[in-house]
Amino acid sequence: MYPSKPSELAGAAPVTGIPVGGPAAASQWSSGLFDCFDDCGLCCLTCWCPCITFGRVAEIVDRGATSCGTAGALYALLAYFTGCQWIYSCTYRGKMRAQFGLPDTPCCDCCVHFCCETCALCQQYKELKARGFDPVIGWDLNAAQRGAAAAMYPPPAQGMGR
Repeated sequence: MYPSKPSELAGAAPVTGIPVGGPAAASQWSSGLFDCFDDCGLCCLTCWCPCITFGRVAEIVDRGATSCGTAGALYALLAYFTGCQWIYSCTYRGKMRAQFGLPDTPCCDCCVHFCCETCALCQQYKELKARGFDPVIGWDLNAAQRGAAAAMYPPPAQGMGR
């Protein structure tokens, strides 16, 4: 039964607990950052051609707005000409974390990609697979297989800014 007058609220006990959908409701990564050796095929692909792994991740995270080929080619060009492709890839880690409510552990996205680019890309790829996506087939086929409603991501966790 809910109080109908403000005077009834004055004597009520304070509300305690963790708000639903807040930062505490964030889910966890399905695999650790250094679990890249669990899938040797993915690990080898990412070590030798990280642009392919990144392109696949980017297409799913962008919901098809960016193609695998475009994202992978841009990644490769940045790697070849600047060596700073990790700046580009860390933005997609941030997007992915926001979409799934994932924590930024063990440290911030840029640090993870700067120090452990290959491991970070493998972790992101494996996270998409754990959530039912097949990055190999791209966004369009994933959306078609799951149905339009099921292919949509859940809303990002909301909370007070830091």
